[in-house]
Amino acid sequence: MAAENSSVTEFILAGLTDQLGLQIPLFLLFLGFYVVTVVGNLGLITLIRLNSHLHIPMYFFLFNLSLIDFSFSTAIIPKMLMSFVSRKNIISFTGCMTQLFFFCFFVFSESFILSVMAYDRHVAICNPLLYTVTMSPQVCLLLLLGVYGMGVFGAVAHTGNIVFLTFGADNLVNHYMCDILPLLELSCNGSYINVLVIFIVVTIGIGVPIVAIFISYGFILSSILCISSAESRSKAFSTCSSHIIAVSLFFGSGAFMYLKPPSILPLDQGKVSSLFYTIVVPMFNPLIYSLRNKDVKLALKRTFSGISFS
Repeated sequence: MAAENSSVTEFILAGLTDQLGLQIPLFLLFLGFYVVTVVGNLGLITLIRLNSHLHIPMYFFLFNLSLIDFSFSTAIIPKMLMSFVSRKNIISFTGCMTQLFFFCFFVFSESFILSVMAYDRHVAICNPLLYTVTMSPQVCLLLLLGVYGMGVFGAVAHTGNIVFLTFGADNLVNHYMCDILPLLELSCNGSYINVLVIFIVVTIGIGVPIVAIFISYGFILSSILCISSAESRSKAFSTCSSHIIAVSLFFGSGAFMYLKPPSILPLDQGKVSSLFYTIVVPMFNPLIYSLRNKDVKLALKRTFSGISFS
């Protein structure tokens, strides 16, 4: 499939760099990143599934965050690795639009799952006695449907904005994946309207979750400051620290990439910036939540003890 008004049936992905001496080292580096991402996220998914004491809302959402991160990296990294070992990394028009769709879907889903996790922490700290009622299985399911619903919205909006553009003879995409801005730059008839649509949709995808996270942490901070015991305050802060780190990494790199005009951030620098939220964040999330979480570390010990005993 190609757009009816486009002569392009395939694109060539330029990759991260054209320096031959860096191709193999970068291939090995990012292959290592991908292996760590897959093992970390699938390991966390398995751990939550096998340990009944982790079957609470906080880990239900963490389960879905790991699923999103695993799927996100799988949609991007394998095709990226091909650019390091092949002379031309060719992707069909249909394949490019499919990758763009899933890229946008997982970015939006991760944005909103992080905001839902902030709300979960807000309820747990500010209203602990009503936590099980407020975060009932039905409420958790509705929140999760909202997360994936916004993922579909972002994917359809961005892909629909790009798929009907006209592409001429030049089919070299200056990126290691089919991203929004490089495709818009490559098109023959990209207009101010297309840029405006991108800005509005990205603002919704980043702005709404960030506002929700700030509101949640505003209430959390207010509640923590009212706690008289230093030990209780420290415990409350520690339950939020992993989430704060994950939020800072993801939204910081995403906002830096998409909420600045292309003249301020050239695409070559944008490629490096996008590495953080497409590769680094999905790799670090399971490490952050495992190493800084007592429940996860306890579940890990129990699981390995059970395996050793068997």
